Amino acid sequence: KVPKGVIFCYDRDFMKYLLENHKFTRFDKFFNTYLLNETNNQIAVIGNFGIGAPVVITILEELIAFGVKNFISIGTAGSLQKKLKVGDIVICDKAIRDEGTSYHYLPVSKYAYASKKITENIKNSLDKLKQVYTVGTSWTIDAPYRETVAEAKQYQKEGVLTVEMEASALFSVAKYRKVNLGAIFTASDSLAELKWDPQFHNERTKRSLEILYKSAIEVLMK
Repeated sequence: KVPKGVIFCYDRDFMKYLLENHKFTRFDKFFNTYLLNETNNQIAVIGNFGIGAPVVITILEELIAFGVKNFISIGTAGSLQKKLKVGDIVICDKAIRDEGTSYHYLPVSKYAYASKKITENIKNSLDKLKQVYTVGTSWTIDAPYRETVAEAKQYQKEGVLTVEMEASALFSVAKYRKVNLGAIFTASDSLAELKWDPQFHNERTKRSLEILYKSAIEVLMK
């Protein structure tokens, strides 16, 4: 049976938390994929597969071929704006294509866009959960240790909210394959002062990841 929707989860600690606190059935057709029992096994969560565009796109392609139509990517991202604090929630509606994978799917352009319908549903879900969030652009890059000060300054000026490694590729493949895909982040570190401030184990980050997970389930169950 094809899952109604799939959640991508990149954070290993959070995936461990989910497996310890929710009841799942292992979905043997795909590596590290679990069906959430409380959704009558309609929603699957996949994690512990690594990070970056190529690996998640390989999995996305296989899930699309299997028949899945709806996806939400939840994860952490680096803040580029001083107003965006660790633990804050960001709905990504478009992403700068500074990775290589997306160019194998769509013509050259600066941005890739999230699915509009699923993005609107994420907004509605977070409103229902009475959560504060920001909607905006992310910078997707393949090389996490090669984010330069010049690039960070430029994207800050453009109002780009976050930096991460998957969104633009996910959006591009979803558009090409005609499926629905959205992305929600919580800020786990900051480049806003042009100096890296990692806060991956901050309690606010962990709590926000749980909120993203709840929102993703609600949206995908519609």
